[in-house]
Parts: sequence; structure tokens; C-alpha cells
Amino acid sequence: MRNLMPVLQKSRLLRNLPEEMIRESILPQGTLRRFEKQAVIIGAQERVDRFGIVIEGRIQILQMFSDGLTSLMSTLLPSYLLGADLICTESRRAPYYAVAASESLVFFLPAELVLLPGLLPESGRLEVYRQLLTFISNENMRKHYRLAILSQRSLRHRILTYLTMQAERRGSNSFQIPFSREEMADFLCVNRSKLSHELSLMEQEGLIRFRKNQFTLLAAGETLSTWKRMV
Repeated sequence: MRNLMPVLQKSRLLRNLPEEMIRESILPQGTLRRFEKQAVIIGAQERVDRFGIVIEGRIQILQMFSDGLTSLMSTLLPSYLLGADLICTESRRAPYYAVAASESLVFFLPAELVLLPGLLPESGRLEVYRQLLTFISNENMRKHYRLAILSQRSLRHRILTYLTMQAERRGSNSFQIPFSREEMADFLCVNRSKLSHELSLMEQEGLIRFRKNQFTLLAAGETLSTWKRMV
């Protein structure tokens, strides 16, 4: 596929590998799969023996509860890794669902490509392994930040904490979040109508400005100091 190589070269694990190594040593060992919208790509408690790189579409990582409610953990976009956080665990059992939020294309590779010598030139395998460790460390930090968000007692504090983190990450008070309004509500574990109402109040009070998933934090210095006190 025409768009396959640019996305693979942009991915966390493969970004530092020579194009020739990707073409000759990695592409032949991969499998390209297309998923329809709402297809379950990884099921809870499923054993995962491969990891994927999202080529097209959007994939949601969801926690599902016994009462049927769900919590959105993250949204994976092209070049993002799928299942790479599981292949180094002892059980390799997924604690979540991975569901296609739109028609999606994923390039899968066997876990052994990274974990065992012989399938890649050793210099390439060690580089991929280093990138895998960085990815897992970043995932741990992301989960820490989400805990900081969900530990806030009020809806407004959750919103401000999340938006300020996004502003800090991008180095700008104006930024785009990767969620629709429904997804943002799921991520913050709140009701969508309550979220929309609180966002409108915050805009009226001059705290934020937004249009769909584009946000601007106003009085950013004050907001940031408030966030640091909260966490």
C-alpha cells in the first residue's frame, strides 16, 4: 500500500531504522489487516502475541464494566502502537478492549521480532527494543496523568487539569484534543450533557474558548498555577 512505508517510518518503534531494513526485514514478517467500524481488535483477557501499528483510521482503548458502562482510556491514530504494552507482560492478557472507532487498517508484527534474536539484524532489534522501553515508560506516565485527572473532586477541576496538561504537552494555550465530545466525556468519566454544560459555563466565565475539539486556555498562567495546586 502506498501509505504503508511513511506511516511505519513515523511509528515509535521503527522511526530510527534504515528504510532498507524496514523493507527487507520487517515488511515480510508483517500482516496487514482491515477492520470495520466497531470491530473488536483485541478482547479483554485475550492473549496477545503480536503488536500492531495503526496505518489508517482510529482505534479506541476501552475499559468495559459489568454494568455495560465503558471508560475511554485512549484513542490510537495512524503510526500509534497497538498491543505493544502487552507483549512484555508475563501473561500477555489484555486488561482492556481495542475497538475500531472507524474503518481501520493495522499492520501486525509478531512479538518475537522484538523479544528474540534472529528475526532482525541485532543492531535493529536492539534499537526497536530501546524504543519499546521508551513507549512503555511513556504509557506509564500517561496513566499517571489520567489518575491525576480522575482524582479531582469536581468536574471543572477534571476539565481544567486535562486541558492544562494538553496545553503543557503542546507548548501552546491553543490546541486540538484527540477526542470528540462523547469521547472526552468517556475519558473524564462524566456524563456528556454535564460536560457540555460545564464547558459552556467555563467559556462564559472567560476560562476557555472552544469550537468542537479545538480549545484555547485563557488566563493560562492563573489556570496553570491552579492546576499545580490541585495535583
